[in-house]
Amino acid sequence: MTQRRYAVIGTGAVGGFYGARLAAAGHEVHFLARSDAEVLRREGLRVESVDGDITLPEVSVCTDPADLPAVDVVLVTVKTTANGSLGRLLGPLDAPGRIVVAMQNGLGVDDQAAAAAPAATVLGGLCFVCATRERPGFVRHLDFGAVSLGERTSDGTAAGITDAVGAVGADLEAAGIEVRERPDLLAARWQKLMWNMPYNGLSVVLDAGTDQLQADPSSRALVTRLMREVEAASVAIGHPVGDGFVDQMLEYTDRMTPYAPSMKLDHEAGRPMELAAIYDEPLRVAAAAGAPMHELTALADQLHFLDGDRGQSAAERTVP
Repeated sequence: MTQRRYAVIGTGAVGGFYGARLAAAGHEVHFLARSDAEVLRREGLRVESVDGDITLPEVSVCTDPADLPAVDVVLVTVKTTANGSLGRLLGPLDAPGRIVVAMQNGLGVDDQAAAAAPAATVLGGLCFVCATRERPGFVRHLDFGAVSLGERTSDGTAAGITDAVGAVGADLEAAGIEVRERPDLLAARWQKLMWNMPYNGLSVVLDAGTDQLQADPSSRALVTRLMREVEAASVAIGHPVGDGFVDQMLEYTDRMTPYAPSMKLDHEAGRPMELAAIYDEPLRVAAAAGAPMHELTALADQLHFLDGDRGQSAAERTVP
């Protein structure tokens, strides 16, 4: 059987890591990049990984999505702050039979991908990975790497384990990636939010890494309360994260290599933080379901202050 061809939209930590793994496993992979394009063409892509280093001396790189060759699967790995450009990025790639995987954090991103590529099948990909793009063409993978995959439905109901999930999941597993096939994509997204909402925001506000947040009794108690808010919201909207998941996430983070979450790195670099998808949309959905997340609303307001967009309450903000 001919291996599926992949396009990777974005060459940051996520796109570089998973794209390199697929290419090393023998798949045809094409990258869409902007500022990194010349470095990638000249020097290739290197991933220094706890699971084994990968060096791709030659990579296929385009700066215009219209120039990408025909592919079977498109991995969307740009930050959600760039989702206002999804129409331009995905429009030229939209086609019946194509699979688009939104490998992004937060809520609402799968619907945004579907709006930009209405003919394609859209999957959500939740990446549980500690990786950083240290410079153009170089990604450092520190820990973990599993991907949860589920298919989007127009009404938010559970799709079950579909053929598209099985196909992309098989490719990732063959590339050495642990895959968790998820029948309910929204439940999977709320599970990821249970980690992202406490740790990303607190790492910025408290200027702390994951190990510091775990070690201090006060911050650990705060993390736990924030997780409980996410847990209650997931139940209220009908996509519960499942019993025992709070304890599982705490234990997961205890085992994690000390790590600065992506939002902390973005803030320190002066880049906009992914607040709309990770905070504003979940807060809006939870409040509409009768389960407002009060402590997380306060954290989101602090993050918006630090991000520079003062003047709106969290209840007034939604994913653009």
